[in-house]
Amino acid sequence: MFEQCEWFNEPSAWSLDGDTLRVTTDLKTDFWRKTHYGFTRDSGHCFGVRTQGDFTAQVRIRGQFHALYDQAGLMVRVDESTWMKAGVEFTDDVLMMSSVLTVEQSDWAIGLPIAGVDGFWMRVTVARGVLRVQYSIDGKTWPLLRLAPFPAAASYFVGPVCCTPERGGLNVELSSFAVSAPLQKDLHDLS
Repeated sequence: MFEQCEWFNEPSAWSLDGDTLRVTTDLKTDFWRKTHYGFTRDSGHCFGVRTQGDFTAQVRIRGQFHALYDQAGLMVRVDESTWMKAGVEFTDDVLMMSSVLTVEQSDWAIGLPIAGVDGFWMRVTVARGVLRVQYSIDGKTWPLLRLAPFPAAASYFVGPVCCTPERGGLNVELSSFAVSAPLQKDLHDLS
């Protein structure tokens, strides 16, 4: 699916080999809007596709996360003031599942440490004005990370995202990216 993607903030160093995208983040990249710190950043790297309405997207992520705010996952973007990113973020010396929902201002929800894993998966479904974020350690079981209202749009820009607000040089490997019609599973169906 990567052959259909385009960059939003293309990094200086990246390569594509089949279904595997390798990225090295640029210096001080991030997506954040106003809340708490007061600043706005729209400089993170996202390699995405434009959907035609509702969808489900998922990707496998591996990286060398060790500096404050190192992050990678999936992003859904309507425009510069309406977006969501979810994945892992290195904070307080721990790699945590994290999500940021932005509708004019960014919130930030962290929790669920996932130390000691060699990669993880993220899945995002947007359907009928609702955003559903799931993660997986094994690619089989998909617990819920976040459920939130999300503005309905004719299309969304969705794809793998990575950022390093405090540095550059995070190496991330993203694979098995897929976008399809939205899953119609029950909220507590973990498959």
